[in-house]
Amino acid sequence: MDKVIIFLKFVFYISILFLIILSLFPGSLLGFFLYNDLSKQPNLINSPVGASINYFIYYFNHFIYYFYLSILGFCLYLRNRNFQKLVYILFFLSIILELLQFIVPNRAFEIYDILTNFAGVSVAYLLVVIYKFWNKI
Repeated sequence: MDKVIIFLKFVFYISILFLIILSLFPGSLLGFFLYNDLSKQPNLINSPVGASINYFIYYFNHFIYYFYLSILGFCLYLRNRNFQKLVYILFFLSIILELLQFIVPNRAFEIYDILTNFAGVSVAYLLVVIYKFWNKI
């Protein structure tokens, strides 16, 4: 079991590093690898409908990644005394990475990104708090 926890912690920290690199790279690193175009942002979910829903899908991608990152971290540190610090760190990370996009070339600050980042962390936190309540942790 210890090896699984160690592996999951490794995945968690690599995911944070991946998030930082993707957020601060000038342009779209994933767009470059997938489409050979630094200006094209890939979606985790493609829209079967028109362009108006694409904005929702784009912001939902932020929610998905922050939810994944948060739920993984919260579950790994559920019984750790640093659990609450992790909550604050993830909220802070969601703000600071978006604010830094003001100064990174070919990146743009968007308030909706921060809101969906916050939503991802908040929903994960809410689920973990409910779990802790029902299991008396």
